[in-house]
Amino acid sequence: MIADLKPYPDYQDSGLPWLGQIPTHWDVRPAFGAFAPNRERNLGMKEKTVLSLSYGRIIVKPLDKLHGLVPESFETYQIVNPGDIILRTTDLQNDHTSLRIGMVRNRGIITSAYLALKAAADVNPEFGYQFLHVWDTSKAIYGYGSGLRQGLDFSHFKRMPVALPPVDEQAAIVRFLEWANGRLDRAIRAKRKVIALLTEQKQAIIHRAVTRGLDPDVPLKPSGIPWLGDIPAHWETQPLGRSIRLLTGFPFASVGFTRDEQSVRLLRGVNVTPSGIRWDSVVRWNRRPNDGLDSFSLQAGDIVLGMDRPIIGSGVRATIIEEKDIPALLLQRVARLRPTDKLDAGFLLLLLRGQLFRNYMAPIFTGISVPHLSPEQIKSFKVMMPPFDEQKAIVSHLASETGSLDTAVSRLQREIELLREYRTRLVADVVTGKLDVREAAARLPESAPPDDPAAAADDDEPLTDDDAPDADDTDEDAE
Repeated sequence: MIADLKPYPDYQDSGLPWLGQIPTHWDVRPAFGAFAPNRERNLGMKEKTVLSLSYGRIIVKPLDKLHGLVPESFETYQIVNPGDIILRTTDLQNDHTSLRIGMVRNRGIITSAYLALKAAADVNPEFGYQFLHVWDTSKAIYGYGSGLRQGLDFSHFKRMPVALPPVDEQAAIVRFLEWANGRLDRAIRAKRKVIALLTEQKQAIIHRAVTRGLDPDVPLKPSGIPWLGDIPAHWETQPLGRSIRLLTGFPFASVGFTRDEQSVRLLRGVNVTPSGIRWDSVVRWNRRPNDGLDSFSLQAGDIVLGMDRPIIGSGVRATIIEEKDIPALLLQRVARLRPTDKLDAGFLLLLLRGQLFRNYMAPIFTGISVPHLSPEQIKSFKVMMPPFDEQKAIVSHLASETGSLDTAVSRLQREIELLREYRTRLVADVVTGKLDVREAAARLPESAPPDDPAAAADDDEPLTDDDAPDADDTDEDAE
């Protein structure tokens, strides 16, 4: 059905480069004729359900994320209702990656730093949301706003042309997109389930190798660690601190940060992911002779571990430094683990990313709102110590044994990325009138089994744990 869609017969110029040509019979009006700002404040604490913008969705914020906020502070929030459209309007200058538009599904309150809009009487709220969503994903939103941090309010875009089809056509577009998105969501979820199964299989293979070795007939002995069980008789167990030199990051003054590409990258805890480093999100620092920072330099073979929220989903914020990562310095809340000559860096990384380390960490987190590990806790982790040559053999074996699983996961992740790109393009083409869906919408069945909203919401979240939300790098509102 999607493949049969065709353009409208006649078009007119919209007056906007990102919008282009629109159907001749569509109405073009300024944004203030389609949306009105909602300025209802939560005076008297009429509402207590706190909402948040995350990954382009408005969600109910969990109670465990509300630490440190006194109830009176919520009186400054604004009340929003289902059908309202939320725009995150701050910091347009520095953040060109977040999804900034979301639609309210639950009545509640949200920070007044955001702009809340109500659709006009002849504007289908879902269509209005989809139109502004395309405005967001096309990056046209970054041409608006003012001030040092390029903030945005209603006055900045109230005269932006908005293209509106007739009311019945808006409903047809919304209906078609619900159907199309449902099909794409189901396809994405199916691929994510296969990824989860393959990842579980890989972890089982790794766990077996790092706790029992490669010889299935090797004699065993009790490890002395209740949650580990038996290990090969010739292995040792000891605290990790005996086999590493640990250093935590230097508290650099933010005034020294720079955008100069010739400067040295500063690795923060938030930049460390379960499978690599997000160098695109680091800050930089200009080195000076005799600045005393040489000891905080990274070198190939170092293991870095994010200490704040060290677990993301099923992954641990740990990775190995390679030559391409140098030069770089440690910033606060990241630990550098430099193995001694008795511990192979690849073997240590397998231990840190495995279930054993997650089981060890889970009951010892400290911190109320941001769980974190201390250097002492890292050094106290009991590790299995095969002979050095056996460690290297295990690493080499697992690289070969799990390579096909990694390839399959990468292929599925790429397929999901392509489905998402296709969905973004389809929504944009339909909402801006490049494709006519009226006949297709009329042929859809009157009713269809609803998708699980929670499951469908997951389809827009990161493909891997590497990109899962963190306090410093999501588009959630800051309190």
